[in-house]
Amino acid sequence: MKFLPGLFAFGAMLDASLAAPSRTIEARACTSPKVRKEWSKATAAERTSYINAVKCLTTKPSKLGKPHRLYDDFVWVHATVFQEVHNVAAFLPWHRYFLILYEQSLKQCGYTGNILYWDWVASADTGQVSKAKVFDPVTGFGGNGNTSATLPTDWANRCVLDGPFKKGSLTLRYWNLEVRPHCLLRKFEPGYPEYNITEMLGDNYNSASMSYVNAETTFENFANALENGPHTAVHTGVGNLDGDMGPQSSSPNDPLFFLHHAQVDRLWYLWQKVNPARTFDYGGYKYPDYSAASLDDYMPMLGLGVDKKVREFMDVSSTSLCYKY
Repeated sequence: MKFLPGLFAFGAMLDASLAAPSRTIEARACTSPKVRKEWSKATAAERTSYINAVKCLTTKPSKLGKPHRLYDDFVWVHATVFQEVHNVAAFLPWHRYFLILYEQSLKQCGYTGNILYWDWVASADTGQVSKAKVFDPVTGFGGNGNTSATLPTDWANRCVLDGPFKKGSLTLRYWNLEVRPHCLLRKFEPGYPEYNITEMLGDNYNSASMSYVNAETTFENFANALENGPHTAVHTGVGNLDGDMGPQSSSPNDPLFFLHHAQVDRLWYLWQKVNPARTFDYGGYKYPDYSAASLDDYMPMLGLGVDKKVREFMDVSSTSLCYKY
């Protein structure tokens, strides 16, 4: 497994020895869980409805009372709390909650399905991540940005050129927390055969790499390995350092962010299912003092949703979550 130094743009992994994990077994009562599908397994109608709902978010006013759109609320919240929810224990449960709030917003825009995910492990196993169906210009989110643009001087012309979010169809407001209107930017990381590195860093999130992550037996070690390995490699593979999906706090600019994080959530879900004791296995640090994290810590949503405790998002089979992959 070839984790590159640049993949740790979200921060270095923290020492696992200083915070004891929390393990609590709680009742589960969900009997008819919603099913989250992989993008390529969704029907054409479901994919079209999903894309239309994403576009609809750009027409709705901010839920936060900000001078931007509902679409931008998700970008602004993620960028604002970035340090509080990355490279800390809350990374996985916070994003699980974030996805639920996004799904609820999609439903307010007429989408009747559940959030979809992109199985980038399967894509990486083909050795051609760029051929994944999520990048199809007709049935997906469009492909790479303008490869003829010269970076960094021609940064603003790295626009995606095809698909539903191509240049001219989507204007994004933020770059990190700076107001910098721009088109959707992508810069697929090329492969380097001479170094045995596949395109879009796929060798960092294929089945072989995930086997190392899944071998971790504690939440803290699993979460650190997933976040700083495959998760960050996908961000960098799609966006490099200059695209919206790259290691920017404003990465929810790219609508693919949410399918990516649904896959991250799915991998956590699958890891939890291996052993019932893992359902409420939780440990690590919290920001800003890096004291021991707790299931009773509240997760900040800045008004996008009510701040809730971590424990409310550990068990997807609970009545309040009630979904599966």
